[in-house]
Amino acid sequence: MLNGATSAVTALQASASGISHTLEAARSKVEERFLEGGTVLLSVMDVLNRLLNSLDNITKALDAGESGDAGADLRSTVSSLNDLPAAETARRDALSALAESGYALRLHVADMQETMRYLRTFAVTVKITGAGIAEFAGFAQEILERIYSGTEEVNRFAGQIESLEKEVKLALAFGAKVSKSYADTVPAVAGALDDDARKIAEHRQNLGIIARDVASVARGVQSKVASTLSALQIGDITRQRIEHVQSTFTLLEEFLDSDDGRSLDTGARKRLQNVVQHLTAAQMDEMCRDFHRESQNVVKTIASFGHDTQEIMRLRDQMSGGGQGNFIRALESSVSAAHEIVKQVDVATQQADHVSHSTLDTTAKLLEAIGHIKSVKTDIHYMALNTNLRCSRLGEAGKSINVVTAELRIFAGKLDDSADAIVNGLPALEAAAGKVAPATDKVSGGLAENLTSAVSDIRTAADTMEAELKNLSEHGREVAGKINLLIGTLDFQKDLGDVLAGCADALEEVAGAEIADISDLAAAIAPLDRKIFKLYTMVQERNVHRGIIAASEDAAPVAAEPVAAVSSDEDLFEDALF
Repeated sequence: MLNGATSAVTALQASASGISHTLEAARSKVEERFLEGGTVLLSVMDVLNRLLNSLDNITKALDAGESGDAGADLRSTVSSLNDLPAAETARRDALSALAESGYALRLHVADMQETMRYLRTFAVTVKITGAGIAEFAGFAQEILERIYSGTEEVNRFAGQIESLEKEVKLALAFGAKVSKSYADTVPAVAGALDDDARKIAEHRQNLGIIARDVASVARGVQSKVASTLSALQIGDITRQRIEHVQSTFTLLEEFLDSDDGRSLDTGARKRLQNVVQHLTAAQMDEMCRDFHRESQNVVKTIASFGHDTQEIMRLRDQMSGGGQGNFIRALESSVSAAHEIVKQVDVATQQADHVSHSTLDTTAKLLEAIGHIKSVKTDIHYMALNTNLRCSRLGEAGKSINVVTAELRIFAGKLDDSADAIVNGLPALEAAAGKVAPATDKVSGGLAENLTSAVSDIRTAADTMEAELKNLSEHGREVAGKINLLIGTLDFQKDLGDVLAGCADALEEVAGAEIADISDLAAAIAPLDRKIFKLYTMVQERNVHRGIIAASEDAAPVAAEPVAAVSSDEDLFEDALF
């Protein structure tokens, strides 16, 4: 009996050794291929995450461009540029008003100069007339010197008015040139800036739409990759089921080598071996069908990646070829032209500021000079009055002098009238000066600052966009490469399916067409039955096992016993999992 048992075990080992070797090769290959496939899938997932991060950065850059101040600054600049012709007209009107006020003052100054000439004439006449009278010689010289002093004040006054008029004329002449320049250039430059701003906004909007489309496709691929990663469990399940088949043969060998197994005769051993062979063949057949079905689903999912990759690359090319750089260069060209206008604005503003400040300064000096002129007038008046009093005491000798000094007093009064007219006209001069500069202060500095700020912000946004689009392009290429590698790597059916099917065929060939009847061995093989049944971690395996063992038994209660024995809480938990 012992020799028969030993020879049966040896025969079993010999018949199973080839299949075991094939099963081990298949198990190793499944483990290797699915581990490699999982690694590739994880790398695809990683590059997809980086691609989505690039898209998020692009979206943030686009949102920052939309909500930032660059667009508002540019629109404000265009508005300010369009306001320049009106502002220059207002400034020219203010300069014209200033010129009119200055001209009115100059007429009064000319009257004062004429009056001073008369006064000098009368003073010389007094000196000549009183030359023979000792007490008038020094007095006449004093009046003459005072008149000369007043004349210098009036001439200085006239020089200031004349200088002011020259500045106003220069400003008006420059303003006329600037106005013509504005008429020729401002509409075109403002229109170009507005057009550039609109094109950039449209380009960003289009980029945003494409970015969302790329993100949608990428997230779809991401979902498919996650789904494929989950489906790759078939590899681990297949590996386990191969191990369970291998362990089934090991348990059979151990059982036959045990006391219970050695107690069986040669025929019983062969029948048991036949049933186990049919069991493993059925397990392999079921496993092959499951593997074929699930791996086909994986391959189909992966095959769909190709279309998604092409779509990502197409959309990526649309984003990269959008001409952002061309828009920026066009904008910078428009801004350069606008800066030339700003320079003109600055020059005109500085000139207007100078005229305004000069006028205000001149007004203050004129007020001071008017005071001196009035003082001269007062001195001349009192000197002439004193001369009249002295002439009264001299009788006939003083009559001629008295007539001349009376004229002095009359013309000194005219000097006072002109001075009063000038004093009354100074507020109008001052008011006109105040209107010259303010109209352009805000436009000048603000325009240049807004342009610089807007271009800087837009250029920064464009640089960020170019960098992110470059990253997107690189990630897109990497995704395409990874997915092409994945498609070539994860065609499991091509190699593994054939290997597994070969194992199943080999087991079926060894098992033969008929399943041996072991119903009489139910009690003897119950320990082996329970050990094999406990190997299983999947419901399919248990169902296959029950089908084979039940088919080989006549007594249902005996067959049910091992199943009941292994239906522990742990097994029920495993059933729930699988």
